[in-house]
Amino acid sequence: MNLRIITADERQAEQRGIKACIFGGSGQGKTSLLWTLLASTTLFMDLEAGDLAVEGWGGDTIRPRTWQECRDFAAFIGGPNPSLRDDQPYSPAHYAAVCQQFGDPALLARYETLFIDSISVAGRLCFQWCRGQPEAFSEKTGKADIRGAYGLHGREMIAWLTHLQHTRGKNIIFVGILDEKLDDFNRKVFVPQIDGSKTGLELPGIVDEVLTLAAIKDEAGQLRRALICQTLNPWGYPAKDRSGRLDVIEEPHLGRLFEKIHGPARPVAERLALLPPPLALAAPSDLPPP
Repeated sequence: MNLRIITADERQAEQRGIKACIFGGSGQGKTSLLWTLLASTTLFMDLEAGDLAVEGWGGDTIRPRTWQECRDFAAFIGGPNPSLRDDQPYSPAHYAAVCQQFGDPALLARYETLFIDSISVAGRLCFQWCRGQPEAFSEKTGKADIRGAYGLHGREMIAWLTHLQHTRGKNIIFVGILDEKLDDFNRKVFVPQIDGSKTGLELPGIVDEVLTLAAIKDEAGQLRRALICQTLNPWGYPAKDRSGRLDVIEEPHLGRLFEKIHGPARPVAERLALLPPPLALAAPSDLPPP
């Protein structure tokens, strides 16, 4: 099979989905963002069993209870990965098996967005599964090896996220809890609540958008929910905007946010213009102070 070159016009005409991760503290209203999406074209993957916030929402829902079910649905919606062996998850053999179980994948054509709530729970399901695998036990003693379990957990989570990320024609939204901690220097830092460190470290490089849902004071001093969208923000929240179209703060409405991301791009010169720091440090001097 020849590796075909995709022209610029073809690439620009492709339907591209947005891959985003939305973090926020408990009770910030992350699940309620479902109300800002079109119900008829959104599929809700409810891992939290916490859909009370969207009671009455008119969209469809799936409720995986095991890591195997999470992997099977990722293969079903993402299609087969031809580079994998038949004994590996997300391979053509795995895809054929889940299609036989779930039915015609054309059933998913009506959905434009998959809303996964939450990646924190997905990580716990994955770790529970990993602790029962051979890699989680020492070959010499047969005792549990927690390091082996965490290593397998990191590989499983990254493979799952990467396969969903390659679902080109659909928006994939991961929701996760954001923890506030203190580092070794007693500084406040924000970290995603995901078992193990590998997933949290690599997730920002997998998705297009990293957004933090937080309460921000407006000019009158009133707290308002907002999405923090750029890496350089004064609060230190995790954020990233690969589209280059979002402001530091955006309203918490995913429908309008998607429209803005798909809107006209800023000129390249403007996107690449980096302003100097407002307070440039003076060059060090070899002369002693007077």
